[in-house]
Amino acid sequence: MDTDNQSANETGGEESFADMFEKSFKKQARLEPGQMVEAQIVKISAEWIFLDLGGKGEGYLDKKEMRDEAGNLTVKEGDIVRAYFMRSENNEMHFTAKIGSGPGKQSQLEDAWKSEIPVDGTVVKEMKGGFEIRIAGSVRAFCPFSQMGLRRGEPSAEYIGRSLPFKIIEYGESGRNIVVSRRPILEKERREKVAALKATLQEGTKVNGTVTSLQNFGAFVDIGGIEGLLPISEIAWTRTEKVSDLLSVGQTVEVIIKKLDWEQNRFSFSLKDAMPDPWERVEDAFQIGSYHSGTVSRLAPFGAFVTLKEGVDGLIHISKLGAGKRINHPREVVKEGQAVEVKVEAVDAGQRRLSLSLAEISRAEEEAAVDLKNYQQTSSAPQNMGTLGELLKGRTESPENK
Repeated sequence: MDTDNQSANETGGEESFADMFEKSFKKQARLEPGQMVEAQIVKISAEWIFLDLGGKGEGYLDKKEMRDEAGNLTVKEGDIVRAYFMRSENNEMHFTAKIGSGPGKQSQLEDAWKSEIPVDGTVVKEMKGGFEIRIAGSVRAFCPFSQMGLRRGEPSAEYIGRSLPFKIIEYGESGRNIVVSRRPILEKERREKVAALKATLQEGTKVNGTVTSLQNFGAFVDIGGIEGLLPISEIAWTRTEKVSDLLSVGQTVEVIIKKLDWEQNRFSFSLKDAMPDPWERVEDAFQIGSYHSGTVSRLAPFGAFVTLKEGVDGLIHISKLGAGKRINHPREVVKEGQAVEVKVEAVDAGQRRLSLSLAEISRAEEEAAVDLKNYQQTSSAPQNMGTLGELLKGRTESPENK
């Protein structure tokens, strides 16, 4: 191979590498219209502000956008500014920092619509079907109810007077008919939060959340990017009849993640699992044969439930309520909310069950049994004293017990 051919090949190789580098640089520098960047000001000319975009190259924005109402420039070389990519012309990237300001606001708003650049808008009032929004200071726009948030049924009054980011989804009649939406912005934020949470969360993790809505079957809780269900059975260790008795919208709660289903976008939490289990060491606190005070919390055809402490209920079976007499329903003896004294008959901590009896009847039975035993031991002439139930009945009907 001669020297000329060798030089040509080397030159060709260098050109090929340069082409590849140029293609790589262009690919790296590609920005999507509406994409926000933070860039440093490298030079300020008479009309333009030039931005250093790092590996993406340089961009420029109109110097007028960085002047205050008095016409004074509010930035200097070296400052970091936030700007939105508009378009690329002649290999120059045009950015904007303000949408809808100055005499060319309508063309800027049209550019924002075409480039999907967010605009700031103030919620003026509620109207039929949605809200009136003012963008660029004086331009009227309309936001349907369905496009204001991610959930329906949110209180309208919370939006009035607030300044919020929107995207223009319709731009008609030269700007006289503008429709805006918050949903694309909120959905993008949620996707970013979900991606961050997905990398860190796992089932069994304890997290803080905010109650977003109450339902008959539970409550929905937002844990900072994803919303999941807190079933009514997972709210408290005690039986919960109404969710609103224990929770309210906007309340901060600490929950345990029970299930994470990223594919189906379904998540569930537990509030009670984040609290101490009241059934731990229940056998020590409520020993068999001990007496305790409680409150009748619920009546069922088969007996009465008595709350001994928060999260710990025991059952008085209907057979132990009638003092030897047959009754048809516990309400014949006790009522909900009644304070009672009970005796612990049996404990099954594994099944979370306590068997109870009314203390008054239990004590009467114990005394009757002692009386019968003493009589049988001291009587010199055995005689038929009847059953324990008959003896108990006689005791309760004696004049001193009336």
